[in-house]
Amino acid sequence: MRHLYLLRHAQSEYNEKGIFQGRLDSDLTPLGFVQARLSAQELQNKGIEVIYSSPQRRAYKTALVIADVLGLDVHVDERIREMSFGDYEGRRFWAIMEEEGERLRAWLSNPVKNPLPTQEDMGKFEERVRSFLRDVIDTPHQNLLIVAHGGTLHAIVCLSLGLGLENLWNVHMDNTGLTVLKYNDGRFELKNLNKLCHMTVS
Repeated sequence: MRHLYLLRHAQSEYNEKGIFQGRLDSDLTPLGFVQARLSAQELQNKGIEVIYSSPQRRAYKTALVIADVLGLDVHVDERIREMSFGDYEGRRFWAIMEEEGERLRAWLSNPVKNPLPTQEDMGKFEERVRSFLRDVIDTPHQNLLIVAHGGTLHAIVCLSLGLGLENLWNVHMDNTGLTVLKYNDGRFELKNLNKLCHMTVS
């Protein structure tokens, strides 16, 4: 039995400003570093053996904070970088909604049927995520942490559960939302989706 712990990166500067990031990058905010530390505390008793991270700064720095607490190294994998949103990158979400609302809503409803004009090809995006998923299933580790991005992690959930990438944006993960997939006998089971109780400071 294998457990995949999926963690969306902590709050970035572009998240705070409501800017589409995709392949663009920005650093973590002060709140983001706090979120990463709280996530590390949540993961301390999960028996995490290996940490995989996107190479993008917002994910990698989140992973580094957690790795420091857990005493592990971070393994960077290019295949779990965020999807490219093309010309929409660097623009504010609500400005796009005002200017191109019909197109954006269609994309959010079904990004396979209604791709953005210059986004990453969905077939290539699916293949790189599937390739990563196949490899982590074949590792000897039983408890793996994957720190990446909304699009990439949504794709892992959709593909592992047979939902298809047309449902990519029907999955939601907040910054440092924790999702857990269990893999056993060739099948995945969703144990938690976007768990956030570790963000509550008593």
